[in-house]
Amino acid sequence: MATAPPERTTCCVVGGGPAGMVLGLLLARAGVAVTVLEKHEDFLHDFRGDTVHPATLDLLDDLGLGERFARLPQSRVTEVVLPDRHGGTARIGDFAALGRWGVRHPYVAIVPQWDLLTLLASAGRAEPAFQLRLGVRATSVVREHGRVVGVRYRGNDGQHGEIRAGLTVACDGRDSLLRAVAGLPVTDFEVPFDTWWFQLSRRAGEQVGELTRRPGRGRFAIVIPREGYFQIGYVARKGTDARLRARGITAFRADIAELLPEYADRVSELSTMDDVKHLDVQLNRLRRWHVEGMLCIGDAAHAMSPVGGMGINLAVQDAVAAARLLAGPLRRGAVRGGDLARVRRRRWLPTLLVQALQRIMHADLAGPVLTGATAGLPGPALTAARWLPFIRTMAVYLIGVGFRPERAPAFARR
Repeated sequence: MATAPPERTTCCVVGGGPAGMVLGLLLARAGVAVTVLEKHEDFLHDFRGDTVHPATLDLLDDLGLGERFARLPQSRVTEVVLPDRHGGTARIGDFAALGRWGVRHPYVAIVPQWDLLTLLASAGRAEPAFQLRLGVRATSVVREHGRVVGVRYRGNDGQHGEIRAGLTVACDGRDSLLRAVAGLPVTDFEVPFDTWWFQLSRRAGEQVGELTRRPGRGRFAIVIPREGYFQIGYVARKGTDARLRARGITAFRADIAELLPEYADRVSELSTMDDVKHLDVQLNRLRRWHVEGMLCIGDAAHAMSPVGGMGINLAVQDAVAAARLLAGPLRRGAVRGGDLARVRRRRWLPTLLVQALQRIMHADLAGPVLTGATAGLPGPALTAARWLPFIRTMAVYLIGVGFRPERAPAFARR
């Protein structure tokens, strides 16, 4: 077993998802030596969160990456649509309204996440202080005198090593190894459903400018338009994955054809249940985001439900706030626990409010649909959305921008 010589950096970011890549890029532009570790060999692996919200699009403009992002293959979602109780749909929000609030990109871009991460990686590599290590998995933290001083890692080539860092940031997702090793306490919230993701072909001329949600008793489907195909989420009660797989692909195809009759002619594209990826939906948050020498952000600090698609936007905004608050202490070589606590204090309220909103949506929409109590949006909520423009505008603002948007710090702008 080969062991690499010990390495040193100022900040070691574990996880090359949106939060980790944005944080690494911003810190490198501040002149902070940063090493990002990503366990996969490349970014071409399965992602489910491929939405890029207006606040993130504005951030890319600030970073000088907006034009490059606009050239990526993408679909644009301009409306928020939810099911009503009569089997139809109700448009409860139009992202175009955000233009009146100064939002430069009043839509949600649907882009393969690997394209976004590749763009961020390219921008990072242009910075002398940035290093991205692909195919490298953090296995534990290094502690000295009760403080995290780096990580131990294992490369996909079998090589082991150690990176010492003034700060370690866990961006390694909802199943974060680092937060588990650090023993940070987690508050979990009950979620009534899981999601099963799969793809069906999108044919020429099929134009969709909305996220479609189609209800059925005890289940519903989410259709996300992508370049060349539809990404579809089948939502059903938590704990039913084994039963769904035991029923087999024929029964699953029949379910999809019933929920989405307009795509019934292509459900045969699903060959086996291996084409259907199960997501164990979680909703939780850390009560404390740091220990001395280590900080958690993004899903490592607060796993989000896919309801509203707000998790990526929230994680990116965590990264921007962390870069702004920690670049100075990192340059001085003196990051203290109080500095790390400031990140949580700034981002705690947006996290709390988004999760509260998601829990309401679970209880008032997803839960009743999955129990068969209703097949769509409750009547009072639908009436309010139809007749009160302010509610429609607030809905798209909270989804697209968030409760506390973060702008790129001056040192990162191009």
